[in-house]
Amino acid sequence: MGATKNTLFSEEQNAMAALAKALGHPARIAIIEHLCKSLECVNGGLVEVTGLSQATVSQHLKELVGAGILKSKVHGASVCYCIHPEFWIEIKTRFNCFFDSHPICNDKTCN
Repeated sequence: MGATKNTLFSEEQNAMAALAKALGHPARIAIIEHLCKSLECVNGGLVEVTGLSQATVSQHLKELVGAGILKSKVHGASVCYCIHPEFWIEIKTRFNCFFDSHPICNDKTCN
């Protein structure tokens, strides 16, 4: 696989692609859905929710934290995760603006 030429694309296009990549796994969506309902959770609780191994959940959490979607706090021997509220609003705004500014044409040329 060749190197991605990120410099060919705008900062916004690269940011959107990074967010889409971070959200691009069903386990990460399940983790986010759970955290939206429970507000915060430790890694062990997410293992129960997803049915995945702790190592796999940890890798998904690392990706979500790295993308800025989640925040983490150390509590003794465990780490507590929650949705990053300010970034959540930013994600929603970015995707809403993207879809709103790129409406599809109702042309039947693809049928």
